[in-house]
Amino acid sequence: MRDVFVLGVGQTPVSEQTDSNIRDLGTAAVREALKDAGLIEVDALYVGSMFSALFSRQQLLAALIAQGAGLAGVEALTVEAACASGAGAVRMGCLAIQAGVHDVIVACGAEHMTLLDKESTKSALANATDWNMEGRNGENILSLNARLMTLYMEKYGVTSSAFCPFALNAHDNSVTNANAVFRHQIREADYYNSPVIAGPLRRLDAAPVCDGAAAIVLGSERVKSRHAPTVRIRASTVGTDVAALGSRQDPLRLEAAISSCERAYRQSGLSHTDIDLFEAHDAFTILTILSLEAAGFSEAGHGFEPGQTGAIRLDGQIPISTMGGLKARGHPVGASGVYQIVDAYHQLMDRAAENQVEGARIAMTQSFGGLAITAITHILERT
Repeated sequence: MRDVFVLGVGQTPVSEQTDSNIRDLGTAAVREALKDAGLIEVDALYVGSMFSALFSRQQLLAALIAQGAGLAGVEALTVEAACASGAGAVRMGCLAIQAGVHDVIVACGAEHMTLLDKESTKSALANATDWNMEGRNGENILSLNARLMTLYMEKYGVTSSAFCPFALNAHDNSVTNANAVFRHQIREADYYNSPVIAGPLRRLDAAPVCDGAAAIVLGSERVKSRHAPTVRIRASTVGTDVAALGSRQDPLRLEAAISSCERAYRQSGLSHTDIDLFEAHDAFTILTILSLEAAGFSEAGHGFEPGQTGAIRLDGQIPISTMGGLKARGHPVGASGVYQIVDAYHQLMDRAAENQVEGARIAMTQSFGGLAITAITHILERT
């Protein structure tokens, strides 16, 4: 099985409102990634998007982005894994290179979510639930995450103070990220004064609805020889779980995230103690806490503690959301998994400026589809 390397990255600023359409967003990100890699010859383009057909009325998105980016005629496919669609595109690119099918792949995630009103968007996001058991009965992503928060608070005897540090940390790290949608800090008072949107879930517990696109260029060893140093993808894995939250044996145990991490650790020959930074799927603060537990950084019921001790900060033991994460950089759902890898790449290449994690050599990213129904994990290492 061949090694896979990240040769270049590109992204558009995340926005709560953009005049660009989804095709142009994806095209801009792909063009920037190709420029960063210094490449013009590409074998295939894989694009992840959750809502391109529903919001933008555009299917066959990958073919259109290929055309816009000057790649017309290459293999171009669109990948859907709900909020993990972008990470799914990266996974497809890794498989193609590992198998020897292609030498150069571009993986892109693109989403234009602000075309509909908030209620319509919330309803559309319910498509990432088990529709027959949850969505059609009035459940949505907000209500399900609120249920998780309630269960966690009741089982482990914590209050909202357990969740606050994760929101504060994300906003602290987004201040110097020119591509973040929220470039301001928040205080504890701001968190506690933010309105409850689905008890006990507060507005500042949740990532915003956004537009954006990110892209990475992946290459085999043959192509990598022209790019040194660079970043190798040491693991690319997927795990899945029972879709309906109420049907899971233990809703607070994210089985998809656990299995995906375990496979990634085995594939890479590493463990959680080797990870220098972790880009978690922090769409909700409760998911961040459960992700830290699923990845082995904390025991069950203790995932909130790294937030209280400062271990999640840039100079901490396990930095997370280093450029603002989904929470403050923004969460254009199908693109977020690629943004995470772009952020990890910048860290490993010492290109994160004020947000640089000192000595970062190994990074892990994890992207969720729905309420961790699908979890896609990547481990990256600077070569």
